[in-house]
Amino acid sequence: MAAPTTLTFARSGRSTIGLEWEVALVDADSGDLRQAADAVLAAVGDEPKVKPELLANTVEVASGVCRTVGEATADLAVSLERVAEAAAPLRIDLMGSGTHPFAHWAHQKVTDKKRYATFIDRTQWWGRQMLIFGTHVHVGIEDRAKVLPVSRAIMTVFGHLQSLSASSPFWAGQDTVYASNRALLFQQLPTAGLPPELDRWDQLEQYVGDMLHVGVIDEFTELRWDVRPSPQFGTLEVRVADGATNLAELGWISALTHCLVEHFSSEIDAGRALPTMPAWYVQENKWRSARYGMDAIVITDSDGTEELVTDSVAQWLTTLAPVAERLGCCDELEQVATITRRGASYQRQRAVARRHDGDLTQVVKSLVAEMRAGHPL
Repeated sequence: MAAPTTLTFARSGRSTIGLEWEVALVDADSGDLRQAADAVLAAVGDEPKVKPELLANTVEVASGVCRTVGEATADLAVSLERVAEAAAPLRIDLMGSGTHPFAHWAHQKVTDKKRYATFIDRTQWWGRQMLIFGTHVHVGIEDRAKVLPVSRAIMTVFGHLQSLSASSPFWAGQDTVYASNRALLFQQLPTAGLPPELDRWDQLEQYVGDMLHVGVIDEFTELRWDVRPSPQFGTLEVRVADGATNLAELGWISALTHCLVEHFSSEIDAGRALPTMPAWYVQENKWRSARYGMDAIVITDSDGTEELVTDSVAQWLTTLAPVAERLGCCDELEQVATITRRGASYQRQRAVARRHDGDLTQVVKSLVAEMRAGHPL
């Protein structure tokens, strides 16, 4: 066993929130992806909240550290507008989704950075396939002893978050029949997917020490788990959601995530045990929600109780209503019910494809329109 690695967990205000949104650059005429992040970022100028990503067709917009979801989405909107203004003269539109409906992974360029070159050199074919886009929600945790127990509790609602946010039904011009193809693509990387079952911080430090010792990773951020601690920010980073297709829906999913983390944190304060679930149930829920989305029947507890995900979400919205009031996100949390009534992004995308005889360029147009409108269409 290798020596453990000391991981200093930064001080962070309880249940502060920060958002990261990976946004695709698409050609305004063809709808295909454009390898133009460098040009767009140069036009944006010195803006730390807008960053490059692995592929040259993507930019990431991030919020600052905020108290409420509303503040965070308003902050994102400012950066997003700057990116849109920089992209427009280049005939580039912005698009949100977990995958691009028809672009092919082999045609994408990798951003010219050493860390990305090292990543591709190691992962090769699977690394090149990472033509995916996600949404990350950081929630501040004031005590590092809470981080891993809350992370394990979030695993019991993994399927809920993935089903609601699923926006990647198409891949390289084909309907995969999955709601979130991104979820299953991403977990093919050696350090991605569901996190290992860790309860205490010293167990995480031992795990990281072992991974560094045998050369699996060179730094902590190469652990690309669906839910992971972020020691540098003092947060729990929930990376379950597909790329949001519009700002409003991003806010709704983020509010649910925000409330869940705060709820589980409060349960610890009250001396109540947090829910957990066997790893095999969590894995099954991930597959079911990726495959069936809003029609998934998810496992809701360690006894193997099953329930339609929309019914379980409705119960959670009632449970979390007082939490949303404390966090100032009542409106956003209530709107999660809109997704259960009207459908998630993957369902809207398929509906557009059906109306246009399978023409996926029309799906891209609909996604661009949603991004501009800022709400589901």
